[in-house]
Amino acid sequence: MSAAPPEGRQVVRALVSLKLRLLRNGLRRSPGRAAVYVLGTAAGLLLAAGLAFGLALLNGRAGAGDAAVMVTFALVIGWAAVPLFLFASDESADPTRLTMLPLRPRPLLCGSVLAALTGPGPAVALVLLTGAAVAGAHGPASAATAVIGVPLTVLSVVTLSRAVAAGNARLLSSRRGKDFAIFGGLLFALLVQVANLSFQSTLGRPGESLDLSPFAPFAAVLRWVPPVSALDAARTAGEGHHALALLQLAAGAALLALLLRWWLGSLQQLMVTADASTLEAARGVGPSGGRSRGWGFLPAGRAGAVMQRHLRYAWREPRAKAAVFTSIGMTLVLCVLSLIQGWSSVYLVVMAGMFLGLQMVNLFGMDGSAFWMVAATLVTPADARDELRGRAYAVLLYAVPVTALLGLVLATATGDWAGFAPALGLALSVLGCAIGVGALFSVVAPYAMPADGNPMRNAAPGQSGLTLLNTFGSMVGVLLLTLPVGGYLAWALADGGPAWPVLLLGPLYGAGAAALGVRLAAGRLLGRLPEILAKAVER
Repeated sequence: MSAAPPEGRQVVRALVSLKLRLLRNGLRRSPGRAAVYVLGTAAGLLLAAGLAFGLALLNGRAGAGDAAVMVTFALVIGWAAVPLFLFASDESADPTRLTMLPLRPRPLLCGSVLAALTGPGPAVALVLLTGAAVAGAHGPASAATAVIGVPLTVLSVVTLSRAVAAGNARLLSSRRGKDFAIFGGLLFALLVQVANLSFQSTLGRPGESLDLSPFAPFAAVLRWVPPVSALDAARTAGEGHHALALLQLAAGAALLALLLRWWLGSLQQLMVTADASTLEAARGVGPSGGRSRGWGFLPAGRAGAVMQRHLRYAWREPRAKAAVFTSIGMTLVLCVLSLIQGWSSVYLVVMAGMFLGLQMVNLFGMDGSAFWMVAATLVTPADARDELRGRAYAVLLYAVPVTALLGLVLATATGDWAGFAPALGLALSVLGCAIGVGALFSVVAPYAMPADGNPMRNAAPGQSGLTLLNTFGSMVGVLLLTLPVGGYLAWALADGGPAWPVLLLGPLYGAGAAALGVRLAAGRLLGRLPEILAKAVER
């Protein structure tokens, strides 16, 4: 069943050429994207080189091999987790794109392995793992073992990443998979921050003596777990335990064989199994039977219909869901970090009001080409006001409870119940100002969202300037608008005046700012419809 060698070589060359062409065409889409790619690659290589140099300087110090083991294990976890969160951002990682081609699994696997090794990621891993191997090396035996162990570890982590992607390709390319990427990415970012704080507390502060002994109990176990064992074999061989070093290399090679077998089995299954989503579509509509049910608690008229549509998009559309939960996740990460580092304050709830209120930014760019249906129904100024009001009400429907709940959590964690009322009032004023500013920016400076459905990309190529204007310009506008409430609160806290009126003043001021922003934006919406529609459909 295997392909003839010449045919297999042609498939391998074609897949590697395809990966290079994807990289080249992606860079040719816009100069900005090419610049970001080059700068990101250079920054990644420089960071890896700096870490590798730091690890190499540990050579000869007690615990250097343990530190190398911990760094290698962290790298393995990162490579295993990345495809679960960034699956849609790498076209070459999705094997379902090749299932309709007449390819045999084994040549496809060989070509996929070489294609996966093409790019900056494996180069960064190679540099970092080389430094980790040097950290624990002692003598010629370590060098000879590292020549085998380092490439074996690099190949193993790359294969692990692609095997995970292939094994979960159907799930990751579905809407549920994209939802999982959003929640998992937020959780992974939080875990990275916690691990960073743990490393800092373990290694001590700058200026203190470096103590690597806390790594010893963890490294004693992890050094026997492949593919970490393949890299640690260099340290083992340098200590004179050649048989154990060979055993560690053999464990790494065995894991690589198992990963390749898993990858090959996933490719075979993908090439002969129909897509479940296609079968469901062929059978007919889903459990709801195609009937649309309204939500009775929403107001009647256009504003209520717009609210329902916006909330459905926020729950079902991956990009909209990514924006909402990223805002909540950023606030949670800041709160957790502040609690761990000891500078937490109940006033951090203001960040939730800012991030959630700015969900009003670029409303129509998020609609994409579907905005023409909205534009066709906007006939009178009342229609424009109801359209923006409905979207603002939808944002408030989830932003206000989340902000209040987070304020309660922060007040409980910090014990500052006296500051809860003014902090919540300030957060609600910021939320209202953000909604008003976001409505204006949505009409004045819309930008196109990417059409590939990747929730991790927030702008089409060539529109980074508009993205920065919306992001930072809206934040500056919100800060300026909130100065009256913030100024009064600062005076009250500094001079001992009453701060509790902010709980009443803040929501009223925020509501007025939101209403004013929506009214001003609605006044310009009808005249800006052609420009907004052109931006919405631009890709």
